[in-house]
Amino acid sequence: MREHRSLELKESVTNTFLKTVSAYANYDGGVIIFGVSDDGTIKGIEDPEKVCLDIENKINDSIVPQPDYTLCIKDDERTVHLTVKSGTSKSYLYKSKAYKRNDSSTIEVDSVEFTRLVLSGRHMNYEELASAEQALSFTVLSEMMQEINGIADFDQDILKTLNLYSDQNGYNIAAAILADQNNFPGIDIAKFGETISIIEKRATFDHMSILSAYKNAMSLFRDYYQYEIIDGAVRKTVERIPEAAFRETIANAFIHRLWDVNVQTRVSMFNDRIEVVSPGGLPAGLTEAEYLSGRISVLRNPIIANVFYRLKIVEIFGTGILRIHQTYQHSVMKPSFEFGENTIKVILPVIEMQPDMTADEREIYRLLSPTRQKSISEIASAASFGKTKVTNLLKEMAARGVVKIEGKGRGTKYRL
Repeated sequence: MREHRSLELKESVTNTFLKTVSAYANYDGGVIIFGVSDDGTIKGIEDPEKVCLDIENKINDSIVPQPDYTLCIKDDERTVHLTVKSGTSKSYLYKSKAYKRNDSSTIEVDSVEFTRLVLSGRHMNYEELASAEQALSFTVLSEMMQEINGIADFDQDILKTLNLYSDQNGYNIAAAILADQNNFPGIDIAKFGETISIIEKRATFDHMSILSAYKNAMSLFRDYYQYEIIDGAVRKTVERIPEAAFRETIANAFIHRLWDVNVQTRVSMFNDRIEVVSPGGLPAGLTEAEYLSGRISVLRNPIIANVFYRLKIVEIFGTGILRIHQTYQHSVMKPSFEFGENTIKVILPVIEMQPDMTADEREIYRLLSPTRQKSISEIASAASFGKTKVTNLLKEMAARGVVKIEGKGRGTKYRL
């Protein structure tokens, strides 16, 4: 038995457990077991019934508002299990402070996180708060609404319809983010050469409408990942990375990111891929599997999402991840997603079409990298068949120009 984010062990009852009660009620819930030492050794409690009463009194007297919890005595161990549920009336305070779990420890939340808790308790989103700046203009939004929706008279009634303005509070933060000029972070884009030490282009689009930042990002994308060929009398555009996948990725970054942190959405463009990192991990209660499947959509910024939907930048809510995958359905290389506590990274590889590869060759292809050389032993250890077959497959693929062989003898390396 070891402590983790949703489990804390206490050998005896001291007031420090109340901080963890606050943390569990404020976030995802958890269990505190009394009568167990930090190393997991069961010590037991002399009078569990008295301890339960003591715990109940401490919680009722010290946590505001009162959280939802249950107490259970394990007679065989003489331990007390306190289960705290995630609350609906956030924030839950102990001595006027709110807490959260950080791995196996409990820490006080900062001012930004505290505001998020209060908004969550009110069932509000940050974008709904009144904007500090009320002198806003919407030329970019107006022009796009006219072009896409045919709205010629863009007035305050339209802004009210889009939930960007109310008579009581004026413009909200969503409106400020969409305004022509604002104080919010945008996108930081870097195009790298053969290594990250070589920066071919750097562009930052800050303090402008996210619609302008979106357009600028799409323009840079087309410069580096699209080219034209002439097929007979027809001029065709070839996409090295699907434009639809990049569009969905950037739109999702704006729709799902946290706007209360002064951090840009970061776009790193490489010869073989694009990486997009947006601030804000998965929304509370949403698992990685649910996010990737597209079965459940939790919008952090539904007002902004609605504007993007009306402008036809995104389609049906919650299907963006599925559409990104669909654009790669015929490609050997697939998009990937990495989740951190405070970020989500989307990696869009350059399309590699190899329709004539066998299933075994595709397996070898997926084990190789265009930038990192691998030895035969490294490749064979990850493959589902033997070293001899791997060697023969690599030679056949090299003969067709799919694989590059570098070095000789024991120093031979392979890459795409």
